[in-house]
Amino acid sequence: MSQSTSDRERKSGFLKQDATFSASLHDARLIIVMRGLRSLAYGLLAVILGVTLIGEGFSLVSIGVLITVSLVGDMLSTYVISLFADSWGRRRTLMVLALFMAMTGVIFGLVVSYPVLLLAAFFGTLGTSGSETAPFLPIDQAILAQITTSARRTLLFARYNLIASLSVALGALVAGIPAVLIAVGLSQTLGLHLLFGMYALISLVVAGLSLRLSSSVEAPERPTVAFESLRQRLVPPLHRSRAMVWRLTALFSVDALAGGLVVQSLMVLFFHLRFNVALSLLAALFFGANLLSALSFLAAVPLARRFGLLNTMVFTHLPSNILLLLVAFAPTFPLAAACLLMRQMLSQLDVPTRQAYTMALVEPSERTAAASVTSLARSIGSSGSPVLSGLLLQGPLLIVGVPFILAGLLKAAYDLALWGLFRHVHVPEEKL
Repeated sequence: MSQSTSDRERKSGFLKQDATFSASLHDARLIIVMRGLRSLAYGLLAVILGVTLIGEGFSLVSIGVLITVSLVGDMLSTYVISLFADSWGRRRTLMVLALFMAMTGVIFGLVVSYPVLLLAAFFGTLGTSGSETAPFLPIDQAILAQITTSARRTLLFARYNLIASLSVALGALVAGIPAVLIAVGLSQTLGLHLLFGMYALISLVVAGLSLRLSSSVEAPERPTVAFESLRQRLVPPLHRSRAMVWRLTALFSVDALAGGLVVQSLMVLFFHLRFNVALSLLAALFFGANLLSALSFLAAVPLARRFGLLNTMVFTHLPSNILLLLVAFAPTFPLAAACLLMRQMLSQLDVPTRQAYTMALVEPSERTAAASVTSLARSIGSSGSPVLSGLLLQGPLLIVGVPFILAGLLKAAYDLALWGLFRHVHVPEEKL
């Protein structure tokens, strides 16, 4: 009798484990699909945004200000999410963010008033870099780290970023639709408006999918504190991992500051204005660039297993930054494009390894806070750069390509500092 009871209990335990695994697999797939859809939208917008705004009469500086305002909005929303997303509910927060993203697409597709565009950029999500800097990321990272094992974490992050980069590439290709419409006698303006509408529609689909996530993606309950000071309520909840996270935060902000100088929207404008490249060719170029970034993720996991997360982060990122610097010195479009494409083969290998490394450094209860703080640092670092980049691309400075030079040097300094500060830090999961 007791043996039969034991068998039933064991069978019940296996069924519960199977159900948990099935729910985790379902949630992981949904998170990856949602990231892919958002990245598709960002990829097309990053190509068309600058060209659209130039066509509507806005200057490079005003476009840089608009991108900066968007990044500042992302920064503040990421901060709020670091404090409240776990208590509000991760599914609910993802849905609300997607609705704001849809609102942004509608306004940019229909409105030409600069003050209104500034407000939409601040409260919504533009994804001007092609890759995602918006406040979705810390929630995604915390969920993925929670629903998988440490042995599969880097692999899952690699797949997550692989789908994102493939989708950005596809979005860049879709951005060539206006050129097709011109060929059949329709206006480019109509095509651009249709693409903004597509951006909004994709965002609504993401909002719907977020509600299909299971309850297992929500944050584990934290012990309630009877009385919390104002400082405790306003500072993301980091405890044992605080010192390590703040060091990473400072370094990531430098990397993002450099990245903000060469967000994809501004790179598109650089090629468009310096080499007089048509939108259709730019769409093809950035499709290829983002496709190469996506394919590079396939190498991230074996490299991390062979050399460790930190080594993979640093020694793939460093040569990519030298290639970024060389874009500024290329005298012709083919050479500049070749440097960009070679750079993209290496530049994103640090992304899944960086995310896995950060999650491995911190306690499970601190993951949302750590992901939010490091994402916030990247938003702060990148928020002011596009204005400077817009200034540095005006007039004769366009030929010099100063943003590419500054970005390459700053990113190289970040790589060396990261290696110097963390090469002796022991991370048990580092080679997984």
